[in-house]
Amino acid sequence: MNVPAINVSVFAPELVLLLSIGVVLIADIFLGEKSRTTTYFLALVATVVTGAAVWAKLGEESVETFGGMFISDPMSVLLKLFACLAAFTAFVYSRQYAADRGLMRGEFYVLGLASLLGQLVMISSHNLLVIYLGLELMSLSLYALVALRRDSVQATEAAMKYFVLGALASGFLLYGISMVYGGTGSLDIAEIGRAAASDQINETVLVFGAVFLVAGIAFKLSAAPFHMWAPDVYEGSPTAVTLLIAGGPKLAAFAMTMRLLVDGLIPFAPDWQQMMGVLAVVSLAVGNLTAIAQTNIKRMLAYSAIGQIGFMLLGFMSGVTVGGTPEAAVSAYSASMYYVIVYVLTTLGTFGVLMLLSRKDGDAGFDCIEIDDLKGLNRRSPWMAFVMLLLMFSLAGIPPTVGFYAKLAVLEAAIGAGHLYTAIFAVMFSLVAAYYYLRVVKVMYFDEPTHSTPITAPADANVVLAINGALVLLLGLFGDSLMVACLNSIKLAIPG
Repeated sequence: MNVPAINVSVFAPELVLLLSIGVVLIADIFLGEKSRTTTYFLALVATVVTGAAVWAKLGEESVETFGGMFISDPMSVLLKLFACLAAFTAFVYSRQYAADRGLMRGEFYVLGLASLLGQLVMISSHNLLVIYLGLELMSLSLYALVALRRDSVQATEAAMKYFVLGALASGFLLYGISMVYGGTGSLDIAEIGRAAASDQINETVLVFGAVFLVAGIAFKLSAAPFHMWAPDVYEGSPTAVTLLIAGGPKLAAFAMTMRLLVDGLIPFAPDWQQMMGVLAVVSLAVGNLTAIAQTNIKRMLAYSAIGQIGFMLLGFMSGVTVGGTPEAAVSAYSASMYYVIVYVLTTLGTFGVLMLLSRKDGDAGFDCIEIDDLKGLNRRSPWMAFVMLLLMFSLAGIPPTVGFYAKLAVLEAAIGAGHLYTAIFAVMFSLVAAYYYLRVVKVMYFDEPTHSTPITAPADANVVLAINGALVLLLGLFGDSLMVACLNSIKLAIPG
């Protein structure tokens, strides 16, 4: 039996992270309760070293290993960099929050790093089973993180809902994988792509397989009508865990969508693009309309995420058109990639502000979870209010923040593909979304403060928040390099 050669350098970041998780886990066993800060710094070092291993691959050509099951290409490198950045930022923001609530334990950091490892595997997977392996590693870690506060009824309920609905989504995905395997006879995505382009397959089986794959993807992206888990999980989880759920997993879900649908089933794009169009329209409507009624800012951001994902899916419904060019497809998918990266950067800062405004207040602690908790923030901390204003402007798509240019790129792709009315629909619901984003700004700048407690935050969190806010603004003013990087990476990721 011929054993395929294994190129260790291809999966060096994952190997580094796996070894780092072992170090953090073992070190935490020997550290006392008063030395948890060491665990925190070890987790930060793990993300930085992993990110450095990913950074070393910038500019490299696409390389495969494990018989083509695992790939390192420009798209995976770019997404992995931002996944590592998201994990690092989440750990920094959550340091004081976790310490005040007894969450600054080895389990929090080990599970957070294990979730990151799952994301990296998903991003580089080029085989249906490897995709599922990465997905389950990421998901199981997040389920456990949601239930980390065992004494919280709300967190336990959220974990149960997340686990049950996540298992249902995994069932959809596995059933879709089985149908694709039955129709093509292969689990390798490159082989599936070649088989799908041939005339020797049962098209009906692959179309039904694509339906179940899209359903599983929609759950992981929290796209309506598969969104029912997101508001309860966002609200019920500790804010530190909510940030881990809202950040990096969106990047991994985007990569999974690219691998499964674009790399594997691009000949069936006219079929699954219609499903993406329906998901996009329903997500825009459900997410933005429901967000208006929310008074809990975490639930509002959950419904906001549903609407934002609807925008991102517009790029996937615009890739392949009758008479379209490969350049148009690259432009559409890269616009979606740019959008999801921008969304993750903005979400990191938003939940970071909520954690920095939370404080230790008795045994349970005070959580900034209601919109009214932001009242008068400008008088208490003008700098933090300004950063939050930039983040809300970016989510609303108001220039010159980066969110405006992300929305513009997706709308250009949709209009270029002939989806004019869908683009108009998206713009209308962007105006609806502006209402609840600007309501947060109004509360911060024009309402009387309801809290007089001084706002204090660790120096490292303040520095990261300043960089986060600056990126949202500067990428809007001088962000061409990120868009070009997305274009170049997608160009090499699309087969043919």
